Amino acid sequence: MSLQVDMSLQAKAHSAFFGTFTALVTPFRDGEVDWTALDAHVERQVAAGLEGVVPCGTTGESATLTHQEHDEVIERVIKRVDGRCKVIAGTGSNSTAEAIRLTKHAEDAGADAALVVSPYYNRPTQDGMYQHFAAICEATNLPIVLYNVPSRCSIDLLNPAVVRLRQSFDRIVAIKDASGGVSRVAGLVGKCDIDVLSGDDDLTLPLIAGGAVGLISVVANLLPVEMKSLVDAAGRGDFEAARSIHQKVCGFASEMGTLGPNPLPIKTAMVLKGWYSEEFRLPMCPLAEGDRSKLQEMMRRYEIL
Repeated sequence: MSLQVDMSLQAKAHSAFFGTFTALVTPFRDGEVDWTALDAHVERQVAAGLEGVVPCGTTGESATLTHQEHDEVIERVIKRVDGRCKVIAGTGSNSTAEAIRLTKHAEDAGADAALVVSPYYNRPTQDGMYQHFAAICEATNLPIVLYNVPSRCSIDLLNPAVVRLRQSFDRIVAIKDASGGVSRVAGLVGKCDIDVLSGDDDLTLPLIAGGAVGLISVVANLLPVEMKSLVDAAGRGDFEAARSIHQKVCGFASEMGTLGPNPLPIKTAMVLKGWYSEEFRLPMCPLAEGDRSKLQEMMRRYEIL
């Protein structure tokens, strides 16, 4: 391994956000948040040794949580974690004022950082997105992880805006990249020192090879030990071990993603493991029976069930 690669891996290991973070599912029962199941789920993640958890993101069905539930889920997760790993609270909104309120609440509750998604539906310009994130930074002292997911938001936070934000605000420490590609990561890490976290489980290995420092994972809800092993192996440059793990967990992630939008497949997989009540909030609804059967077969094939 070259000196350049050794230095790159060393830099990753010293990053504040190096490692694996789980985008937590929010369990429901009888129309309410299932607090007992949420506590048990957080314990599974902590026991697996993950670097952190992310409540109230896309996987946590944040779009259908009430404002009170959103606050309570973040408070509950922070209390349950009790400093044993990082908590990156999902605080994004398409309203800048609402995103500020959520981020201030997360800061007051004791979160380690906030995950702030690009403002969806409004479709602002690149400068509008810059102003949105700038206003949040000016209103709080919490470290900010940008979240770019064009498939959900219908807008793409491009590298020039990310570089501008990082250069303007030390508080912007990382970006979760779920753009679906790998080339922009290399372009971004060559222009500024922001930490890049993969937002796509099946692209984790190539993104880390290209300069990302970790992963905010959906599949880690189900396979926390395996996802952490993948990230750790890739981070230390053991790509042979990383490829072996990648073939299993990321193959499963890719196939699972064909069955429906997140979090339907992952939450259903956790139901099949016996961890949760099979409950979603409209407009999300259970998988069709045929897709549920396909998921069950996949879990057996990948030796997960």
